Amino acid sequence: MKDNLRIIISGGGTGGHIFPAVSIANAIKEQHPDTEILFVGAEGRMEMQRVPAAGYKIIGLPVAGFDRKNLLKNFSVLIKLFRSQLKARQIIKEFKPHAAVGVGGYASGPTLKMAGMMGIPTLIQEQNSYAGVTNKLLAKKACKICVAYEGMERFFDKEKIILTGNPVRQGLLNSSIDREKAIQSFGLDPQKKTILIVGGSLGARTINNCVMQGLEKIKNSGVQFIWQTGKFYINEAKATVAKAGEITMLHTTDFISDMAAAYTAADLVISRAGAGSISEFCLLQKPVILVPSPNVAEDHQTKNALALVNKEAALYVKDSEATQKLLDLAIATVSQPDTLKNLSMNIAKLAFKDSANVIANEVYKLAVKYKKEHER
Repeated sequence: MKDNLRIIISGGGTGGHIFPAVSIANAIKEQHPDTEILFVGAEGRMEMQRVPAAGYKIIGLPVAGFDRKNLLKNFSVLIKLFRSQLKARQIIKEFKPHAAVGVGGYASGPTLKMAGMMGIPTLIQEQNSYAGVTNKLLAKKACKICVAYEGMERFFDKEKIILTGNPVRQGLLNSSIDREKAIQSFGLDPQKKTILIVGGSLGARTINNCVMQGLEKIKNSGVQFIWQTGKFYINEAKATVAKAGEITMLHTTDFISDMAAAYTAADLVISRAGAGSISEFCLLQKPVILVPSPNVAEDHQTKNALALVNKEAALYVKDSEATQKLLDLAIATVSQPDTLKNLSMNIAKLAFKDSANVIANEVYKLAVKYKKEHER
């Protein structure tokens, strides 16, 4: 018998929110193909392109984030928030969802708030080890809260918490490419140790500066690098590399479309400490040096990083110390097989292998229960 359920999934802003959201949607559709899924995102943000590319309909809200440095700008933000709540209410009224899921990002606040007020069961997916303000507020009316770290009862009602981990891109887990072919796809030498540098979907200024200032060090290291700069930094990065002369051991790109190949090629990764990225490193057993971004709410990336460091599952460099320490630490670490092996073993212990399906099943149960109670 078909259930013909309707589910709203809301959130986005960065790849770290979008990839898990799409993974959850895919898992729901795989388990229950007749389910109708509608995404609600923020106008002008990345999800407005990425979600349709994944095959799902999305509606944008005029929502924006609060500016912690310029409080005067927040008057317009409050107006946008009010308008977003009205639009979210209209979307819910017309779509008539049986459940709503929030994955974080600007749009999830107004969407899940209105869903809760209208009696729709809600599920929050909290990716980080430190809960943000929005999710703490939404949690009061949420039916279930799926988390990726232990100890989250500090923030949420423990009766609602389910430890699921964060969903990751399925393509990373299904890839069959071997290390030699992966390295060759970047024009590099399979015989050499390889470090992958990623700064998230938008890039990371501090990490990129470390590379640009350390090009001579890279030339003389005997180690090769795959460097994803992000779209905002690619022109500056390429100009700096061109001035330094040919560096055959450095592959520079703004975006890596085949992250499975990049991870397979890497003996060590340098990355920000976003929750989604960390979940990928855990599942792929990748040794990593984390450089938490200081430009995030509640400094949650540092807390994410320390959750791994405290279990000897990652190395950690403060953003303010990265220019002095990062490249030297990376080059030294990639040349220490025992260190790499221990990091790989310890980070693998933190992996959750079936997060998307577990979350999808929880969403399905909420939706079915609501439908039975309201559509007799």
